[in-house]
Amino acid sequence: MDIDMIKRAIRGDHQAILSLIEMDEEILYRMAFTYMKNEQDALDVMQDLIFKALKKMHTVQQPEYARTWLVRVLINCCKDHIGKRQQTVQLEEYHLFEWAIYSDIEKLLEQLTLSEQQLIYMKYFQQLKNKEIAELNQIPEGTVKSKLHHILKKLRLFAREKEDWL
Repeated sequence: MDIDMIKRAIRGDHQAILSLIEMDEEILYRMAFTYMKNEQDALDVMQDLIFKALKKMHTVQQPEYARTWLVRVLINCCKDHIGKRQQTVQLEEYHLFEWAIYSDIEKLLEQLTLSEQQLIYMKYFQQLKNKEIAELNQIPEGTVKSKLHHILKKLRLFAREKEDWL
């Protein structure tokens, strides 16, 4: 990542902020889609992310954590939208991805709590390091490792119980 561009973004350069988001746009969108489970809500969340980044990017204190900060803001936007949606209408069942290859994974991940899903997405979809995940969630790095171990164990158990899914 271009550290000069990140520094400009933190100083409030809107074009640099947009470029920064654009660099990870596909990953950020996939994460939003994973949380929101439909294209329109994912696009709404992405729009909120851009708005919040333009307003609050200056609060990032260390340039090397700019990407992590964007992911955290995106997750918070997703949680906000889910909360609003739950208040107004009951959640409908959506599919995680339309691609058949992801349907088995979706069924397994649906068995996890939202916080467990978040850890899996951050570690394996966003490819964040345990240290970054720990900082985002404000928990010790050892707790991240332990939680991921237990979540993967849980997923293996679900997979064995539901072999007809796989």
